[in-house]
Amino acid sequence: MNADVQALLKELEDAATHLGRPHDLRSKPMFGGLMVWFGEKPCAWLSVQGLALRLSAEDQLALLALEGAARFRHRPDEPPSREYILVPAGLRRDTARFAAWLELSGRAPAPPKKRPRPKARPR
Repeated sequence: MNADVQALLKELEDAATHLGRPHDLRSKPMFGGLMVWFGEKPCAWLSVQGLALRLSAEDQLALLALEGAARFRHRPDEPPSREYILVPAGLRRDTARFAAWLELSGRAPAPPKKRPRPKARPR
């Protein structure tokens, strides 16, 4: 894991500890980044671009109102995420404030389950 992503994970762990819930945080490397779950729900995406929190539509607008926040993009040529917002560095380093945002992420509705593809009919 790259050192920048490790530092982002440490900030997230500090926020979870501040909430008294470090045991609810788990992560897994995916697609060149790190996917993080909080309370068994996807909550964050960590990459060289930064730390993006998964938030409800209302909370996304509140975070986007802060200077330095932006919609996450997996790659520059892809559309912006509808759920993940990059958290400004100043907010991430303020553990108490960041913990409140992590709590909001943990309360965001779970993403819809993907429907299984229908099986092909034999001919």
